[in-house]
Amino acid sequence: MTNLVPIGRALISVSDKTGLLDLARALAGYGVELISTGGTSGMLRAAGLAVRDVADVTGFPEMMDGRVKTLHPNVHGGLLALRDDDEHLVAMAAHGIEPIDLLVVNLYPFEETVARGADHATCIENIDIGGPAMIRAAAKNHRFVTVVTDPRDYDCLLTQLKAHDGATTMAFRQKLALTAYSRTAAYDTAVSTWLAEELKEPAPRYRSFAGKLAQPLRYGENPHQAAAFYTDGSNRPGVATARQWQGKELSYNNINDTDAAFELVAEFGGDAPACAIIKHANPCGVATAATLTEAYIRAYQCDQTSAFGGIVALNQVLDGATAEEIVKIFTEVVIAPDATDEAKAVFAEKKNLRLLTTGALPDPKAKGLAFRQVAGGFLVQDRDAGHVSASDLKVVTRREPSEAELRDLMFAWTVAKHVKSNAIIYVKDGATVGVGAGQMSRVDSTRIAARKAQDMAEALGLPGPMTQGSVVASDAFFPFADGLITAAEAGATAIIQPGGSMRDEEVIAAADARGLAMVFTGQRHFRH
Repeated sequence: MTNLVPIGRALISVSDKTGLLDLARALAGYGVELISTGGTSGMLRAAGLAVRDVADVTGFPEMMDGRVKTLHPNVHGGLLALRDDDEHLVAMAAHGIEPIDLLVVNLYPFEETVARGADHATCIENIDIGGPAMIRAAAKNHRFVTVVTDPRDYDCLLTQLKAHDGATTMAFRQKLALTAYSRTAAYDTAVSTWLAEELKEPAPRYRSFAGKLAQPLRYGENPHQAAAFYTDGSNRPGVATARQWQGKELSYNNINDTDAAFELVAEFGGDAPACAIIKHANPCGVATAATLTEAYIRAYQCDQTSAFGGIVALNQVLDGATAEEIVKIFTEVVIAPDATDEAKAVFAEKKNLRLLTTGALPDPKAKGLAFRQVAGGFLVQDRDAGHVSASDLKVVTRREPSEAELRDLMFAWTVAKHVKSNAIIYVKDGATVGVGAGQMSRVDSTRIAARKAQDMAEALGLPGPMTQGSVVASDAFFPFADGLITAAEAGATAIIQPGGSMRDEEVIAAADARGLAMVFTGQRHFRH
């Protein structure tokens, strides 16, 4: 198999001009003939480099606003010809096809065009045709052709040429071919996803997902699992777009939990201070308050045991006073829209604590897709952007909730959306006081949350259980009255749940018998 292949002729056509001139000058220094198109050709020529227009190679001018310029046998034959096949060589000689040894192409900025909200026609014009065709041809023939699709690989290419006197190795070309096919696959995925959204097609015949490597990870959920982190190009504020100010590299579990924390705290917007503390993708404390410091303290007091080694998410700029509270226990990650210099100075003393800032909060109502792999396939659904307002609630008991209860019910319902099913959340005065998550039985979640609240009350030296006078949210309906009765026994005074059980009347009667107020949302928030 061919190993070293010298580069004698290169076709360069790029939309991203980063590093272009340095690369072209270096190639010219190795005596490489440069062929180029449109704006790339003009830029090279203006820099004093000898460049041959692709129209001279094809014998056809660029036409149709640049839509047709490289789709020609003289280009694709030069990329696809097998240099060790006599028939291919004869065909090249007969038709005046010259070999192309290096292809440097990056694609029209389709993803960026969509991301900035361009109109339909502009997005269509930014769908590259010739670029992907050339990239795929060059990558297929990587035994003989080097293909570069990312400016970040320019330095690696020049290192290869320097090490091998103007040639590249087979191993290097194979690696670039992998990058090339991955890039065109991701590009086509972006186009098909955009078209599905334009057509409001929820189930296109074929569905693909793509990402760009953000970082290889030390391991996955467990040390025996390989893992990596990819971004999807959506620029949704969060862990994928955040700036890390300090601390060691994020782990797989750090990233997963930080995302869960920030998505939850974003539900409260940025007007009133809010804090969410997450452990293993479930909240162990969530609170709002007059200050960020108070919000953190109240969230922490929900479950101080679970908060140790957790993730803290804040919806406002992290200040020094709040940072001083956070560092009183070991915390893995803190994520916030921003942080003051005072807060950064406090955290600087804790080398293992990671501080991330995002610049903004994600929009909890924004549309998007979520997917999960199963054996033999994957499930795709809309992101859970469901919300209810107080006016959507249906009071089903004789007693209506008070204004204070209603505020806590809405708070509890917001948190319930982010707790693994079966989810039960006790809330009092704008803070969680008990969270039951991930149980097979809803009544077990109700009992566990109440028990944890009782334990925490004892640890804090409170005279009674924290659930006394609380409200309760259930992410799905109560199939029996037992869960509601357990909540009432723990001291809850009001319930929010979707409703819709065959035994709704039985559950309502149990609430009325205990003087509880209960409202139905008509919407559930399963989270598996």
